[in-house]
Amino acid sequence: MGACCGNLLRDTWGRFSDRCVRFMPCLSDPARRSTLCLKIVLLTLHVVYAGVLFGLDSELIENARQVPWYIAIYYLLFIVTLVQYFVTSVSPPGYILDVMRTVNEAGALHNSTSVASKQPASSKNGSAVITIDRSHLLGPSATPWAKLVMDLYPHGSSVRTWTCTYCQSLQPPRTKHCHDCDKCVLEFDHHCVWLGTCIGQGNHCRFWWYICEETALSIWTGILYIQFLKSSISKAWWVYAIMILLLAMLSFFFIFLFLLLLFHSYLILTNQTTYELVRRRRIPYLRGVPERVFPFSKGACRNLYYSCCDRSNIYRMEHTPTHQEIEEKSKPYTCSDVMRCRCCC
Repeated sequence: MGACCGNLLRDTWGRFSDRCVRFMPCLSDPARRSTLCLKIVLLTLHVVYAGVLFGLDSELIENARQVPWYIAIYYLLFIVTLVQYFVTSVSPPGYILDVMRTVNEAGALHNSTSVASKQPASSKNGSAVITIDRSHLLGPSATPWAKLVMDLYPHGSSVRTWTCTYCQSLQPPRTKHCHDCDKCVLEFDHHCVWLGTCIGQGNHCRFWWYICEETALSIWTGILYIQFLKSSISKAWWVYAIMILLLAMLSFFFIFLFLLLLFHSYLILTNQTTYELVRRRRIPYLRGVPERVFPFSKGACRNLYYSCCDRSNIYRMEHTPTHQEIEEKSKPYTCSDVMRCRCCC
């Protein structure tokens, strides 16, 4: 009898799974299923924390009627945080295949329109900007993408060191192949399982803003929970138990988010990635660079501008630092450097 019930349950579950996969083909991928489950868990946590608070705290509801703007701002932050989460999860991190397609299409458009430009591929800060009218992208024997990648590496470098061993695409500096996405990512930082996507040059700033908003929401929610526990309203013991348990979990989430916010703020201000910081000695273009030297940094202000404000180009790729640049960045700070804000500009 037990075996028959078990087979019936397995058959029922199998038919249900087949129907779900038929209507939502994305669920056939285990990685996408786990990502969807994590998104549901995160959304449920937000709803539970806000729902329990407003469901049990009658004093908060009364205060909301007297001072509606206070709760309105809290709800606005709540909605903005969730919107930022989903926007970041669908933002492209800078897949090399997309950038390569853009460059090659720009080269084809250049050939078809026969528009020549004398503008060089390297700007004053040493970064290559992808636009449509770059004449140096074109070559007789190489694709525009290959020409662009070659200009970012020092002369004499081997093409084998630029080629990804997994997808066989030419990698610019600061690029890494993500095994979860099975794609190469420009300025790869890490693969975020909660977002279900990689964090790279295209969405690192959005990821920082999401962490910042989530941290602010955690602080505000924790303050509301503490005010509820300190209120003079008589409560049942199980209400205290639920609120204290949720507050303890919220404290753990806040510590994690706050440390993550500080860490990524440091990365943005120094123009680094998590992968470069953790695997510094294994990355070829960083092996000879001293520990306290940030070879791609252009100053805190410029790093912040290029990361979050400069949207005039599609993607920005930086060449490998030369020995002269590394020596210049390795020099200790002097009084004149401090007066000129060398660390900022």
